[in-house]
Amino acid sequence: MKELQNILAAYQQAQNQGEFTALATVVKTSGSVYRRPGARMLLTESGQMIGCVSGGCLESDVFELAQPLMFYGGEPVVAKYDTTASDDIVWGFGLGCNGVVEVLIEPLSDSLAEQQLEFISECLYGQQPGVMATVFRVTAKSNVRVAARLLLKPDNMVVNGIEDATLAHQVLTDAHQALKTNRSRVESYKLQGGTAEVFLEVIHPLVPLVVFGAGHDAMPVVNLAKHQGWHVTVVDNRPGYITAGRFPDADQIIFSDPQAIQNHCILTSNTVAVVMTHQYKSDLALLKTLLSSSVRYIGILGPKSRTQKLLQDLKSLGFIPTDAQLQRLFGPVGLDIGADSPEAIALSIVAEIQAVLANRSGGCLRTRVGSIHQEEISCLVSV
Repeated sequence: MKELQNILAAYQQAQNQGEFTALATVVKTSGSVYRRPGARMLLTESGQMIGCVSGGCLESDVFELAQPLMFYGGEPVVAKYDTTASDDIVWGFGLGCNGVVEVLIEPLSDSLAEQQLEFISECLYGQQPGVMATVFRVTAKSNVRVAARLLLKPDNMVVNGIEDATLAHQVLTDAHQALKTNRSRVESYKLQGGTAEVFLEVIHPLVPLVVFGAGHDAMPVVNLAKHQGWHVTVVDNRPGYITAGRFPDADQIIFSDPQAIQNHCILTSNTVAVVMTHQYKSDLALLKTLLSSSVRYIGILGPKSRTQKLLQDLKSLGFIPTDAQLQRLFGPVGLDIGADSPEAIALSIVAEIQAVLANRSGGCLRTRVGSIHQEEISCLVSV
């Protein structure tokens, strides 16, 4: 998310300065690779490269391929980097990753190319995800062009740039499915005399993190979350704590009592929350509100016995959380990394939230069975 935000900001700056630009997007991968489909890199005529499509191995070559597109225009191209061969060092890379990466490179010189960045911005800063379907390969004589797109917007509005009506209909059907499953995918569609490959990419909004408590230990949590590109709100009822000077990276600062939080803060199923007020009565009120809401993740600072006492006191007040509600509660908050400083604790908290968002356990990768990345779905569809 931070990478996309940086790309959007750099593109706007390049536009203001009248620079030519191009965008490189990983659209398909197989085997062991550093970046997955959806990774992007903005290239400018002044030589800037914002974002990355690999671990630093492919960027220079992608930049060279983008040069003529930036300055002279032309049709988008797809560069395929195959490092599965043992002698790949012969053709100049020697990556040793044992994977295949396909990168779509296109000039951002017309409204259709720019449209994707507008769409990404709309999804990032909105409350709902959308799907961008991009054609990146056509092996048939067809009016379908590489980099043609269909956009399924968060409000369900469709912007279609795929000229083949039959293909566009099938792509839209699959875009709705991708949105429903919340998973990006690559599809191959049969056309008359060939195929078209399409990358259906789910663009998610920024993760909305609400930190309840503006103490000293909340500062590194906010800073680290902002480095992730999340939208961070800090809430407290102490005037001396809840200041912009203490939290310059926060997107929003709210002065509110715990009992009135719903009047000031929107809590949705996308929201993740961390309770770290160090005040028992405040935590009790916040915990009741958060458990009653649809918030996706609730982390509460303090030992397990304190969390259990909070839950017991809620029961004595007549509020008995369901099993489903308790599944969203993480107390003590954070992964078990031996954290004993505010910075390390913040790392463990943000890492746990990331693991929950990715539906992972947060364990060591060396003990993981199978790919470390989400498996990419690819299949052939007749149209």
